Amino acid sequence: MNLSGRTLTIAASLAAFAVAVAPANAEKKYGPGVTDAEIKIGNINPYSGPASAYGAIGRAIGAYFDKVNDEGGVNGRKIKYVSLDDGYSPPKAMEQARRLVEQDQVLLIFQSLGTPSNTAIQKYMNEKKVPQLFVATGATKWDDPKHFPWTMGWQPSYQAEGRIYAKYILNNVKDAKIAVLYQNDDYGKDYLQGLRDGLGAQAGKLIVAEKSYETSDPTVDSQIIALKASGADTLVLATTPKFTAQAIRKTFDIDWHPTRFIAQLSASVTGVLEPAGPERSKGVMAVSILKSASDPQWRDDPEYQVWAAFMRKYYPKGDLADQLTIAGYSYAVLFAEVLRRCGDNLTRENLMKVATHLEGVRLPMLLPGITLNTSPNDYNPIKQWRLQRFDGHKWELLDGLIEK
Repeated sequence: MNLSGRTLTIAASLAAFAVAVAPANAEKKYGPGVTDAEIKIGNINPYSGPASAYGAIGRAIGAYFDKVNDEGGVNGRKIKYVSLDDGYSPPKAMEQARRLVEQDQVLLIFQSLGTPSNTAIQKYMNEKKVPQLFVATGATKWDDPKHFPWTMGWQPSYQAEGRIYAKYILNNVKDAKIAVLYQNDDYGKDYLQGLRDGLGAQAGKLIVAEKSYETSDPTVDSQIIALKASGADTLVLATTPKFTAQAIRKTFDIDWHPTRFIAQLSASVTGVLEPAGPERSKGVMAVSILKSASDPQWRDDPEYQVWAAFMRKYYPKGDLADQLTIAGYSYAVLFAEVLRRCGDNLTRENLMKVATHLEGVRLPMLLPGITLNTSPNDYNPIKQWRLQRFDGHKWELLDGLIEK
């Protein structure tokens, strides 16, 4: 699977980016993994283990790079995509990062997934001065250019999501009693902190119960039973797909029907809500930045149609209702654009320079009004969301654009 060469065209009638093209450098400058014919990039994804549902993201990325390579690559170079499985295990992620950097000699690691895994490799990547670019996690630590200039996130922060849910609860759930289930790592703790911050002085009163889980736990059934016993009427799930599906199922099966919020990263219809059961999942809310694969309102949308055609040709085994495939597609489109802007200056330093100077970038399949913006002092590309509710079949958008 590979990426390279020329301006990316999503569709003949659709301009994917309304941005200026940086002038090409007269002199070619290459970093590790780059030749006149190839750009080698690394990726770490949990194709196995408790977060294996996210494997769809890595596969969609690879499929998009296949498409780009078939069209000639980026600036005449094909992308060689080396994607390794870490099983959502931090020690394994460290092992795979060393292999990619020291043995495979990749230019960078792109879209490595998971807060625990990226935390494990962050110091190493920065010591080696290898880009850890557009990591697939919303932890706040990825926006720290002062201490970790080689690590940049992509998605909105988990703390910001938590604050959005807090604001909705304060405005719409009278005298709420909130229970929280969170993953016992930086991911889950970031959500919990954002929820507390959003509730402000009322947090101590409104949050009546908190329970955590480990990714090695077989189920979260006992935690859900304990949270119901608290008398809560609102449930916030700062959980990954497997445990989100379990929690939704168990909550329904024990006849507990609180107002429920789930993390954006667990909002996949086919990966989470259908396995939990459409009837059990009805009414669940989440924030979103991407058009929903399962929402009929986008069927005639040109961006949706281009994406669907891509899926049928390059990722036929992928599920057209799986939101994770849209995520992988969008990430890959963005990275291809960054490479294009690098021209013939494909060094690690220039890659980060280009990535930190994005302004008003509009990606296909982002919800209307959402754009990407970065600077050398701002490593958080996306700062806008929409809130949505699942009706048992599809996601329905609520209210308007939410700004950070």
